[in-house]
Amino acid sequence: MTLPPIVDAPAWERARADLLAAEKDLTHARDAVAARRRRLPMTPFPSHHVFATPAGPRSLVELFAGRGTLAVYQFMDRGPDHYCGGCTWFTDNVPASAPRLLAEHDVTWMHVSDMPLAQIEHYWRERGWTLPAASSRGTSFSADTGAGEGFGFSVFVRDGEAVYRTYATSGRGIEHLAFVTSLLDLTPTGRGEDWEDSPEGVAQVPSAMLPNVLTTADVATSFGRFRRGATSTGG
Repeated sequence: MTLPPIVDAPAWERARADLLAAEKDLTHARDAVAARRRRLPMTPFPSHHVFATPAGPRSLVELFAGRGTLAVYQFMDRGPDHYCGGCTWFTDNVPASAPRLLAEHDVTWMHVSDMPLAQIEHYWRERGWTLPAASSRGTSFSADTGAGEGFGFSVFVRDGEAVYRTYATSGRGIEHLAFVTSLLDLTPTGRGEDWEDSPEGVAQVPSAMLPNVLTTADVATSFGRFRRGATSTGG
C-alpha cells in the first residue's frame, strides 16, 4: 500500500478544510438534484406483467405488497449458471434490513431478473441473500424498463391498480447505493481501478480484468479477488 505524504496537524487541518469546502459544494449540488428528482413527472407503466415468486405468481401491483412505492433493481440474466459480477457486488451491498426499513417509509424493495425463478433461488441460497426477488422471465418487463439485457434501477408508485414510473437510472447512477463502494471512495486507495485519478504508486486493476460474468465456481474465487471494482463495470 502506498501511503499518503506525512504532514503536521495544522497542515492536515488546512488540507482537510479545503477538501471539506469542496465536499459541501457537492452536498449542496446533490441536494439540488434531489429536489429536481422529487419533482419529476411520472408516466404510466404497463401493469399486466406477471412475475414468478417463491410465493407463486404475482402481478406488478402485487409486488408493491400493499405499499405506495416500489423500488426495483433489475439483476442481469447472463444465462444458465452464469451471474453478473456487478449485480452480485451490488446485491452484496444491500443490507438484509433494507426491506424492513424501507417498508417503514411505505416503500417495497424488490430484485427482479429475467433469470428463471429456480436459478434466482439457487443463487440467493448460495450467496446467503434474504432479499425479496422475482423472475420476469417470459415478460417484457426488462424491455419496458429500458434495462433490456442489462441492469437498471426503477422507482414505481401506484394509484389503486394504476402503476406509474417516477425514476430510473443505470450504470454509475446506481453505484452510490452500494455502501462499500461509497466507503472505498473515502480511502486513500479508492476502489483500485485504473480509471480513477489516484496518487502515483497506488495499485490499480485494469477495469477489463474485473468480473463481468461469474460461473457458480467463480463465486468463491475470482469474485472475491476482484470484488472492489465490480460495481463500476455495471455488468
